[in-house]
Amino acid sequence: MEEVEKAILAEQNNFDKFPPFNVGDTVRVHVKIKEGDKERIQPYEGVVIMFQNAGPRRSFTVRRISYGVAIERVFPFHSPYIASVEVVRRGRVRRAKLTYLRGRFGRSAVLEEKV
Repeated sequence: MEEVEKAILAEQNNFDKFPPFNVGDTVRVHVKIKEGDKERIQPYEGVVIMFQNAGPRRSFTVRRISYGVAIERVFPFHSPYIASVEVVRRGRVRRAKLTYLRGRFGRSAVLEEKV
């Protein structure tokens, strides 16, 4: 049973196609979207505010502000719907989860850039 699970996990492993990124980084996630029988790729850009779980169930949450409304989206690492991830800028943070950003907008929600 364990061999089958390991084979499935090896097949679904997406860690190789992601650049290393951390909490506080601004990333652009290219998401595959199916509309009927067509498929297109749509970028979703925002700040990574947290990582959750470990191993095959690992996911990360990206927060963006669109038209004055904050939107958070959770992306599983091993999802087949993620085409690629690119790091736009590196953020300098001092904690593992940036949930305090949920109450902030504008300049107070901007993170310092890592040099």
